[in-house]
Amino acid sequence: MSLKRIALITGATSGIGEATAKLLAENNFNLIVCGRREDRLKNLTDILSASTQVISLSFEVRDQKQTAAALNSLPAEWKEIDVLVNNAGNAHGLSPIQSGEIADWDAMIDINVKGLLYVSKEIISGMVSRQKGHIINIGSIAGKEVYPNGNAYCASKFAVDALTNGMRMDLNPFGIKVTGIHPGMVETEFSLVRFKGDAERANKVYQGLTPLFAADIADVILFAVTRPAHVVLADMIVLPTAQASATIVKRDS
Repeated sequence: MSLKRIALITGATSGIGEATAKLLAENNFNLIVCGRREDRLKNLTDILSASTQVISLSFEVRDQKQTAAALNSLPAEWKEIDVLVNNAGNAHGLSPIQSGEIADWDAMIDINVKGLLYVSKEIISGMVSRQKGHIINIGSIAGKEVYPNGNAYCASKFAVDALTNGMRMDLNPFGIKVTGIHPGMVETEFSLVRFKGDAERANKVYQGLTPLFAADIADVILFAVTRPAHVVLADMIVLPTAQASATIVKRDS
């Protein structure tokens, strides 16, 4: 194992997670990339291996036993994780509360909240024993402002914000940094998943404006994890210029 720092990234097979993995690989990090889709993980691992050491783990973050088994399977030299990027998350549906689907609610709470907790649980103990580490939780503008039809998704991201702040307090005695990054509109697979494969509806979300891209958030993550030891960027909201809040967006006419 080289002297590079080790970063573990969940949700690494697309969007922000994939962009972050590629950028950290170019900036002196060894990587543990995690995701559900084994074919994508293999392709990503092949790409990353050209510039750094990498291990891939395929598991469902919403499954506690599966998560624990996967992370505990890491070789000893890979368990000293310096940076954890809790990126795995999803939005399912965009319905008023009275017509929301229970399966969608379960998916968002299980992945966005419980998944973050399950992964963090396995990593934090090592950081505590070493008295160092950095946790990056990817939240959302939806965790700062509720918007119509966002109900359960917003609740899950408000939970991420609360957990981030709670982690920072609890882990402060151990010198562990905790950062919350809350993006606005980012053009990834997010809307396609939210609208359950309806590409036409998903594409309309970004029409008439220039949204953020996954690489923009990856750049912010890199900046956060490369600050001096005495500096932590605790909480960041990142918006495209066209967006002023969760509900105020300037679109070209």
